[in-house]
Amino acid sequence: MPRFLPEPAYRHGTPAGTAVVLVNLGTPEAPTAPALRAYLKEFLSDPRVVEIPKPIWWLILNGIILNLRPRKSAEKYASIWSQDGSPLKVHTEKQAKLLAGALGQRGHRVAVAYAMRYGRPAIAEVLDRLKAEGAGRILLVPMYPQYAASTTATALDKAGEWLARARNQPEVRAIRSFCDDEAYLAALEQTVRSHWQTHGLPGRSYRLLLSFHGLPRRSLDLGDPYHCECHKTGRLLAERLGLPADRFALCFQSRFGKAEWLQPYTAPTLRQWGREGVERVDVVCPGFVADCLETLEEIALEGKAEFLGAGGKEYHYIPALNEHPLWIDALAGLVERHLQGWPTRTAPPADQLAESARRAKELGARA
Repeated sequence: MPRFLPEPAYRHGTPAGTAVVLVNLGTPEAPTAPALRAYLKEFLSDPRVVEIPKPIWWLILNGIILNLRPRKSAEKYASIWSQDGSPLKVHTEKQAKLLAGALGQRGHRVAVAYAMRYGRPAIAEVLDRLKAEGAGRILLVPMYPQYAASTTATALDKAGEWLARARNQPEVRAIRSFCDDEAYLAALEQTVRSHWQTHGLPGRSYRLLLSFHGLPRRSLDLGDPYHCECHKTGRLLAERLGLPADRFALCFQSRFGKAEWLQPYTAPTLRQWGREGVERVDVVCPGFVADCLETLEEIALEGKAEFLGAGGKEYHYIPALNEHPLWIDALAGLVERHLQGWPTRTAPPADQLAESARRAKELGARA
């Protein structure tokens, strides 16, 4: 096997293009046990996801997990699968298209694509295609507001593997996280306020639950900033919503295995609130910018059953940002800031043209 990838044909004098790649976690190809087995094998074989000595984990993964979990996971995926496919893939594809349009309206000429860390389209195949199309500058955008080694870092690792095999490397940048980005927080705030307008403002017996994906507690002890960034997002969002401390809580979901994970856990908190007589709970998942299995099945369905089964009266899941206009605008602003210094402009944006015309008219009047 050659050490370096073959280079695409190149014509001298062709200007290098700029590309943006949205990178999300990934999804199986279908809601079936065989598809889930392939997906879970790739996902759970990542040493950043499972930090257990490889020989021990290989036996557990191949001897137990991949023989038991695919069928159960397939049933869960089937409950949220749409006619267009996996919700995560559908939303990410739409976000890429809308982002391309938003950047174009701002006067940028860039290609926008999306890739998945696990499954397809794989990061390497997307980077291969963009390079063949002439991209000499690539901005990677991991779609995780809060940085974690098991999400953002592993996506960048995969891009790094591709770079290590490229003879003629493009210029590459990456967005690390955006947990406190004002426009991202404004979009989250609006989704909650719009929900309140439809379902009523919070009453005395109300809780807003901010549920983030969980990680093993050991990750925090080893220096992963994810826990802190989740709490930063939660605090800033609660402040924007004007919620007192006794009306909201931040929890962590998707616990796996017997080891301690980041606490408090989402499901036990919902059961506790139901037993305590909390009448209404709304749940928002700020760490997911696109709806997926963890939001649509675990939170919207399982979470509802936990709360109502414990005595709660009313439960709502507030959808992820998905294609919300404020989120697409926030994403465009985030990308635009990280594109600074790269020649992407096709023409001045409309607002700049209008401002230039206004100033010219003022100067003409003074003359």
